[in-house]
Amino acid sequence: MQKLHFSIIINAPKEKVWNTMLGTDTYRLWTNVFSPGSHYVGDWSKGSKMLFLGPEETGAMSGMVSRIKENRPYEYISIEHIGIVQNGKEDTSSESVKEWVGALENYTFKEVGDRTEVLVDMDIGNEYKEMLQTTWPKALQKLKELAER
Repeated sequence: MQKLHFSIIINAPKEKVWNTMLGTDTYRLWTNVFSPGSHYVGDWSKGSKMLFLGPEETGAMSGMVSRIKENRPYEYISIEHIGIVQNGKEDTSSESVKEWVGALENYTFKEVGDRTEVLVDMDIGNEYKEMLQTTWPKALQKLKELAER
């Protein structure tokens, strides 16, 4: 497992950036860059289970099963990935899942004057590295556009 790091400066207060990043409707807009139809089911409170899901093209949901490891509003959120959703069923114990269970996705929000720096740190396997290195900057740019409106 490797770590990837991304960051962007957004011309908005960190509360607005936080709400734009995590709000149900705006989350769908900036994560559309990764996969059209991306959304989540759950809430962002510490310890809660979250499902990060893709489009329902075939009627069977697919995505990730995660847990909110830490949530310090407007400052930091940590997501721990614990499984996958495939064909609408959660898998937290297969051999393929065990390889990356515990991978973290961390978001830090720092005030820089009247702007906000968003830092993304994530654990990733080699198979997704290239795609994420290309897609994350585009997703952060979309988040910036939404938060600066």
